[in-house]
Amino acid sequence: MALPDVDRVAVVIGRTRHKMVVVELEEAVRRGAQFIELRLDFLSKAVDFTRLSPHKRCPWLATFRRVDEGGRHPCKEDERIAVLRQAIVSGHFEWVDLETDIADGVRRFGKVKRVISYHNMKETPEDLDSIYERMLRQDGDVYKLAVMANSVADLEKILRIQRTAPKPTIAFAMGDLGLPTRYTALKYGAPWIYAAFNRERGIAPGLPALDDFKTTYPVRSINSQTEVFGLLGDPVGHSFSPILHNHMYLRTKTNAIYLPFRVPRGMLSDALKVFEAIPVSGYSVTIPHKEDAAALATEKESFVKLSGSANTLVRRPNGEFFAANSDNSAAVDSLKAHLTEWYPDGDAPQLNQLAILILGSGGVARAIAHALHKEGANLTISARNIDKGAAIADEVHCKVIDWQGRHNVHHDVVVNCTPVGMHPNVNETPFHRSAIVPGRIVFDTIYNPETTLLIREAKETGCKVITGVDMFVRQAARQIELFTGATPKLETMREIMRKALSPISRALEEEAEKSASS
Repeated sequence: MALPDVDRVAVVIGRTRHKMVVVELEEAVRRGAQFIELRLDFLSKAVDFTRLSPHKRCPWLATFRRVDEGGRHPCKEDERIAVLRQAIVSGHFEWVDLETDIADGVRRFGKVKRVISYHNMKETPEDLDSIYERMLRQDGDVYKLAVMANSVADLEKILRIQRTAPKPTIAFAMGDLGLPTRYTALKYGAPWIYAAFNRERGIAPGLPALDDFKTTYPVRSINSQTEVFGLLGDPVGHSFSPILHNHMYLRTKTNAIYLPFRVPRGMLSDALKVFEAIPVSGYSVTIPHKEDAAALATEKESFVKLSGSANTLVRRPNGEFFAANSDNSAAVDSLKAHLTEWYPDGDAPQLNQLAILILGSGGVARAIAHALHKEGANLTISARNIDKGAAIADEVHCKVIDWQGRHNVHHDVVVNCTPVGMHPNVNETPFHRSAIVPGRIVFDTIYNPETTLLIREAKETGCKVITGVDMFVRQAARQIELFTGATPKLETMREIMRKALSPISRALEEEAEKSASS
């Protein structure tokens, strides 16, 4: 069934007052919205279509959701259906959303197209396939399934339905677990996906915002040939990897999208099997899955075998995974590059001449410890989890000390591999200012914020500093090379990160729009 030419994003507007709806209608179009869903259930007073109609600048979709399905207005069911009928006959809407249980009782009228929908805010029901089959027998133009994902296994049904849909269908899982399915729906034929105009409205769990599509996710370029890459971890919402990867794909004209996949601890193997349905061609891997990623890969680079930690998985044609670790080379390359910069006359110290204190015992600490051990550095590890720290120390044959004793260790370089100081806990530091020695090197692997409290105090004390942005860019560059075969430019990636981390993001939006249209 042919569909009208609508934009691939339905921008959702829901406010309690008509006045604010009008403001957002005008602003949404100014910011690029070409298709708008009006959530009539948000209005606290009776819907006045005549107040809204003068501000119509693009196709509209009328929706009035019940409270138990995410709606806001606690009216009676017959009153709700009456509002939907009024919207249909008003002449102001090209589309109307009708839940599957009421759709048969609302007749088609004029040229208004019909979305037949099913929403479940609590779970992904066992009989979702049967529900969908019944919906397909109803008089609809588009069929919408929106269910809550409570586990990674819930995503399998949604992905299968979207991939095999015989009619125009938008199927996705709500919540942060289901976020990738909102985007992959476009790859498998969804006519559009949804985005909130106002991020603060809390319209639906996991609903992206319009700004996300302008700064991070190039949804208008997604097609059946789009390759999918992603970030595996828990949490993943704070990561800047999607911004960095997606902007690089735009600039290199690579038909790919990079998505965050939140996978709880212990669920990595099951998740990878579920995501085969997409399929995902490669993953960046972060906490808490780096060791598990290394263990499940059937092919591993030598450093992964040595360290037992992987931050990259590349899917081979047979479905098996190759594991790599770009943290190690990124850290060593950052240190060497800065040493060369600081000592331009060629008298830079070699890494095997330096005493290096590593703070932490996670995957990053393990990777960096192995890489520096290979360079011959004199290492000491200090970790809050002394047993994990001791395990790494045994692997690289170095000293380990209790966390309370970290300030008493002689060092030329201190490398923070803990999350202490990461946003939003920006007023924390893993190393007390009184222990920072002027002239030494302080390397913080945290990149958000770039200037952590540790970095700021180190600068003020007179230390040489390396921020996490440099390492982050270098490790991402190698991942992009492993994913696509292309070698990205480091300075371009640094530029993207500087803009992304800046409070002023308009330059980043303009660059994304320019790259997407060129």
